[in-house]
Amino acid sequence: MGRLSELLALAGARGEKLGLPYSGALTPTEAHEVWQLAPGARLVDLRTHAELEWVGRVPGAIEIEWNTWPEGVRNPNFLAQLHHQVDPEALLLLLCRSGARSHYAALLAQQAGYATCYNILEGFEGDRDAHGQRGHIGGWRFAGLPWTQA
Repeated sequence: MGRLSELLALAGARGEKLGLPYSGALTPTEAHEVWQLAPGARLVDLRTHAELEWVGRVPGAIEIEWNTWPEGVRNPNFLAQLHHQVDPEALLLLLCRSGARSHYAALLAQQAGYATCYNILEGFEGDRDAHGQRGHIGGWRFAGLPWTQA
């Protein structure tokens, strides 16, 4: 079994354990490795434009807001934008701030015909620490994965 198959099997087993109806869940490090190994894999960053500008971006990610800024309401065009930018046959990796919005996006994408949807656990910023701040416990950025800031 190759490394990609191992990672996807791990994500699938984790998804089954968590009771997820989509393909599975990956840690940020696993997701980055899958993104590098899987031809045609697409990483979709669901954070708002403000989060991308102020907190940081993942180079090469497709950016589609799950909630709009500044209204904070669910993006009514999310699925249309996803279909426009990502083939439903692509392996889909979904990222948000903490892993919550990406869970719901994975549910919706799977229902809309995307067969291989993976939530990136911990998100870009991870969980809050004892001081209520993110970026110190888990997440894409904390793992030292590629990101840039304006």
